[in-house]
Amino acid sequence: MNELKDASAEALSILKEKIQMINTNDGAIYLVGPIRLPVNLYGETVIFQWYCWLNSKEEHEDIQQVIESLSSANLAEYQQSSVLVYGDFENEEDALIRMHSICHTGDIFGSKRCDCGYQLKQSMQMIVDHGTGALFYLANHEGRGIGLFSKAMAYILQENGYDTVDANEKLGFVDDSRDYSDAIEVLKTLRAKPVTLMTNNPKKLKALEDAGLFVSGRTPLWGDVSEYNEGYLQTKIKRSGHMENEKGTCTND
Repeated sequence: MNELKDASAEALSILKEKIQMINTNDGAIYLVGPIRLPVNLYGETVIFQWYCWLNSKEEHEDIQQVIESLSSANLAEYQQSSVLVYGDFENEEDALIRMHSICHTGDIFGSKRCDCGYQLKQSMQMIVDHGTGALFYLANHEGRGIGLFSKAMAYILQENGYDTVDANEKLGFVDDSRDYSDAIEVLKTLRAKPVTLMTNNPKKLKALEDAGLFVSGRTPLWGDVSEYNEGYLQTKIKRSGHMENEKGTCTND
């Protein structure tokens, strides 16, 4: 029993150095990291620093209480968001960031129905090429906030002539219900200097600016256009207000 207690005390002392609490209006965000994460990016190994965060309605200054509550919270049934940081993100004058919404089909399976998988890998490569930045991977954003099961139903409607916006609305959802507030709080914790945002979505840009963040610029992220996703990409522009690239298209050529 004493050996077990000693082992738990040792683990706790290690974790205390890696967990911080961010106070919010609704409770707290617990941020764990950084964790060294070697990533296979287009055939090369790149070292990122990985953080994960957990939203909680309760505030516990004592990290031991946080850890003890996890075993009964059944967190495996819920997704938590995280962020990949590259370079000296806190101190470099110019940092490139991406607020990336989880896409089970595109990011994991490589679906060509959307451009999400391309945007995920391409934004990581652009951050590495830039020298410093962060990719925020937002777990509660599946299907623009409607969830995976609802997204599957929306896909069926899309196969029967509805576009992305109409499919979501026919299921009783708005076109885009994503919220960036917790990611913004984490960003403020990790960096106080300006950022350049990789996005085609003006709502993401507005969310950062409304939160008082200084966004020094925007970098577009179009690509991987095919017969499978061309209609989807055009709907983003024509109905969801996404910004075209300088050539007025959503292609790379």
